[in-house]
Amino acid sequence: MAAALALAGCTASPPAADPPTGRVVPAGGLRLVAFDGCDEALRQLRTAAKAAVGPWGLGPDGFMQLDAKRAGAVGGAAEGATSASTPDFSGTNVHEAGVDEPDLVKTDGRRIVTVNRGVLSVVDPASRRVTGRLALDTDAWQFSGGEGSLLLHGDRALVLLHAGRIVKGPVPDGHNRPVRTSQARLVLLDLVGSPRVVGDYRIDGLLVDARQVGATARVVVRSSDRLNFPHLPGRRTDAQRIAANRAVIDKATLDDWLPRYEIRDGVRTVGTGRVGCDRVSRPAGFSGASMVTVLSFDLGASALGAGDPVTVFADGDTVYGNGQRLYVTNDKRLRMWRGGGSGAGDAGTEIYQFDTAAGTPRFVAAGSVPGWLINQYALSEWDGHLRVATTTGDTWGRRTSSQSAVYVLRADGATLKRVGAVTGLGKGERIYSVRFVGGTGYVVTFRQTDPLYGVDLRDPAAPRVTGELKINGYSSYLYPAGDGRLIGVGQDATNQGRVTGTQVSLFDVADPARPARIAQHHVPGGWSEAENDPHAFLYWPPERLVVIPVTRPGVVTDRADGVKGTPSGGVLALRVGDKGFTVAGAVDHPGVLAGDGREWAPIRRSLMVDGVLWTVSDVGLKATALSGMTTLAWVPLT
Repeated sequence: MAAALALAGCTASPPAADPPTGRVVPAGGLRLVAFDGCDEALRQLRTAAKAAVGPWGLGPDGFMQLDAKRAGAVGGAAEGATSASTPDFSGTNVHEAGVDEPDLVKTDGRRIVTVNRGVLSVVDPASRRVTGRLALDTDAWQFSGGEGSLLLHGDRALVLLHAGRIVKGPVPDGHNRPVRTSQARLVLLDLVGSPRVVGDYRIDGLLVDARQVGATARVVVRSSDRLNFPHLPGRRTDAQRIAANRAVIDKATLDDWLPRYEIRDGVRTVGTGRVGCDRVSRPAGFSGASMVTVLSFDLGASALGAGDPVTVFADGDTVYGNGQRLYVTNDKRLRMWRGGGSGAGDAGTEIYQFDTAAGTPRFVAAGSVPGWLINQYALSEWDGHLRVATTTGDTWGRRTSSQSAVYVLRADGATLKRVGAVTGLGKGERIYSVRFVGGTGYVVTFRQTDPLYGVDLRDPAAPRVTGELKINGYSSYLYPAGDGRLIGVGQDATNQGRVTGTQVSLFDVADPARPARIAQHHVPGGWSEAENDPHAFLYWPPERLVVIPVTRPGVVTDRADGVKGTPSGGVLALRVGDKGFTVAGAVDHPGVLAGDGREWAPIRRSLMVDGVLWTVSDVGLKATALSGMTTLAWVPLT
């Protein structure tokens, strides 16, 4: 269990005079160590923290919210899961078929479930009305800015929220003042009849990501220490501040580090606890400033348990899984931003491979590559090999030193060894999107023009670039539409690289040596959420229909102050033909009264249920007939 799901390495190693001890699991260049008891864990934590602490503490939280906004391809757990009594429906747009990702809306064809502003709503697509609504903790959605996501399994929904609580108590400067701490909150609901809470789980930290295979959901949470470092008044030297901070560490207990959790049954608290030291491991070098906890829940169970937590003193930022194996990576640049080490040795990405085929994840191997990943699409496993696309070098300024590469890795014992590489892609540019399709990789880099590279990866030891296409603008998401076609969503740009609005491109990549763009649709001044979050992208194969949300800037009114009008935030529907796109239509949602005006409510998601296009915004859902794009129903959520 100690190495069940260890994430990436951390910062400052303990001094050489005080070497780490414990049970070691080799991981290539990284040693995963389980503490030999709680006393030893506390001793090592104090030693590592004292070595890493600076005048202002152990560095900023450095949390990055990566709540499944790393996109994917159509074909989630629900895709194609039809029967005689269940209508056809589109699943969540995910990276790998059968590995679901949290999103703000889910459907199983029988119901549409969405969570917004702390309220879960259930819509019946047949009667086109809300059949259930449940307000969750108001504090949770206020703290998270209104964002929430969920997973769906049968008649159960798991809602993932950011929560927070106020803790009052003495701090080292002698004063009592309220301190707000972050919590990840997971709510399990029964959707039969009126939605009701059957389990409520809260743990210190912020949500990073989650994945679901079948009924099993794995939730990743990042937390930090709860050490209260003093705010020394007056002019103090760094040495004085560091000495005061080390004095705090000397008095710290495990309760100041290890995540605490609380379990509720929807009415009352049924259990509290703290991750046990027997569930904690660490790399050989760490600072004690950041922890990652992996929780596992059975969504088919009658209630949420303790989550079988596994905690690692480490950082992790990108998760990729294909159902058989799980990969977790750590961008070592984040280590520096969080107050950790620096230098050329940190300019890379660590990768950890786990076997998830037989239930509890089992650590297999670790490795590293130079550079950093754009998102989870930069990772893909095929025929036992992991392909990784990264960018290295400085991407800022007029003269950049950046370039990109695709590396091929394979597990050899406990090490992910590099077996092949293609380097030197897009010199002076950075990666904007990656897509692997079987034995081929497609990489888009951009600075002023968009080279779309095709990379032949069928021979892992000798990958090679087969073709390159240069066009203005870039694609930040690529979707394989079959028959040698790729659909790209991104921004058009001038010859000087100035972006001019959303573009949807259709690429012919049937001939690897001669990729070509055969069609483009441009929305001047537009921006699509699908450019950054492919969960917002819908491709419906039966109709060859692409649907994306597009925001357009407001039009200047005749007001004396020249204030622009409210931007439009509808969806654009395009049909993909053999030679290009045809516009199928557009859908808009009404605003909602808010004070002396109307609140802007852009459409964020689209889905298909039984031949009807459903669009989702913060204020409601609209059902639209594909024939003529006529409105069938408006279902308000407010």
